[in-house]
Amino acid sequence: MPKHKPLQTKRLTIRPVAPKDAKFILELMNTPKWIKNIGDRNVKTVEDAANYVKEKALPQLETYGYGNNVIIRKADQIKLGTCGLYHREGKPDPDIGFAFLPAYEGNGYAFEAANELMMAAKNEYKIKELSAYTLEANLASRKLLERLGFNLIGKGTLPKNDEELLHYYRTLDVDFKGSTFRQKPIQHP
Repeated sequence: MPKHKPLQTKRLTIRPVAPKDAKFILELMNTPKWIKNIGDRNVKTVEDAANYVKEKALPQLETYGYGNNVIIRKADQIKLGTCGLYHREGKPDPDIGFAFLPAYEGNGYAFEAANELMMAAKNEYKIKELSAYTLEANLASRKLLERLGFNLIGKGTLPKNDEELLHYYRTLDVDFKGSTFRQKPIQHP
């Protein structure tokens, strides 16, 4: 199992989240969009955030070699958001997810980070399929998933959450053009 190493794009460093990121994670998880679109995880202190990273992110990183990542702008080392690959109990393929601080939305960072992470999923972790889940009302997330080559295949839920979400899917059998993922037509089982 390959160990997750930091990824680099022209503008970004993408590295595994760590307990030292607790202050940033606390801020991100308490933004109005996080609470509305992802849900309140009852992370209210820096200590809560550090424990969340230790209990949720680090075990997945150790088990699978991938997990949640902090997205850092190279120009000034500012932490912008997170983007990760998540292995969920009872789901056949991992899913990709992302969240950014409001000040850094709309600059292409989520696309850049997710695109690089998908290339690593295919090339480093040998993942052949990815899912993504989002609320129907989360138009920004839906637009980004479609731009990344995901197709809406139905509705579903995540473990320990009964909320109905849109389920997007894509294979990672792809052709590359520049740094942008181009997907061949899919046929989902």
